[in-house]
Amino acid sequence: MSDNPDLLLQERHGDVAVLKLNIPQRLNPLAMPLQVRLRAALAALAADRSVRALVITGEGKAFCVGADLSSMQPASGQSLGEQTAQAMEALSNRLIQDIRELPFPVVSAVNGPCAGAGVGLALAADVVVAARSAYFYLPFMPRLGIVPDLGTTWFLERFVGRARAVGLSLLGDRLSAEQAQQWGLIWGAVDDAHLATEALALAQRLARLPAHAAQEIRAVYENAGQASLVDQMRLEAERQRQLIDRPTFAEGVQAFLGKREPVFPPR
Repeated sequence: MSDNPDLLLQERHGDVAVLKLNIPQRLNPLAMPLQVRLRAALAALAADRSVRALVITGEGKAFCVGADLSSMQPASGQSLGEQTAQAMEALSNRLIQDIRELPFPVVSAVNGPCAGAGVGLALAADVVVAARSAYFYLPFMPRLGIVPDLGTTWFLERFVGRARAVGLSLLGDRLSAEQAQQWGLIWGAVDDAHLATEALALAQRLARLPAHAAQEIRAVYENAGQASLVDQMRLEAERQRQLIDRPTFAEGVQAFLGKREPVFPPR
């Protein structure tokens, strides 16, 4: 089943790739075979130097409803908790790391319900845009007695603050796309009919950035969450030391002086 290409649909729009979770009849649970297919697809895209941006979305009415609970069965001689933790360390957590380490920007297009581990998957992107009918839902603790995973606690703490992160995690209220935008959890909420077009347009804009844009911006903001102001400014100065001597800066300056859009080389 892990080799089933139908679990994941792939499209190309010039230098923008699109990956669609494709188990729509079950609202796109993050089944293990789908995770395997996602990791393989991400590795192939990372190696393809013609790809400059990626959109991740869901097929059908949902983005992703989280773990495939129906498939969770304990193996012989091993508790379900032990089995799950090992699977997370070997596969699920690495999937989120794969997205965060991609050498190009990533857009999540949340086309419908985004629940459980699906929230971590969506928030791993650099830019998240959601359909107005979409919502984010954390059933972990109120429904199952477990903590949010796949990086969800890390993302929520940084994006909306501890009070809102803890409240969402304990109460299990659905967070609408528009409220998520107001809270700063996502970039924007758009009309359902326009989501695919808006997400692709964002990805196309991101594809025109310098090839190192996503990796550099991720790194400085992740560091900012734990650094003092003085240490963060020191890091900024060090990155400028390196980046200003690259051809991309020279092109940016020439474009500014020439009152034109910069044209950066592909990665």
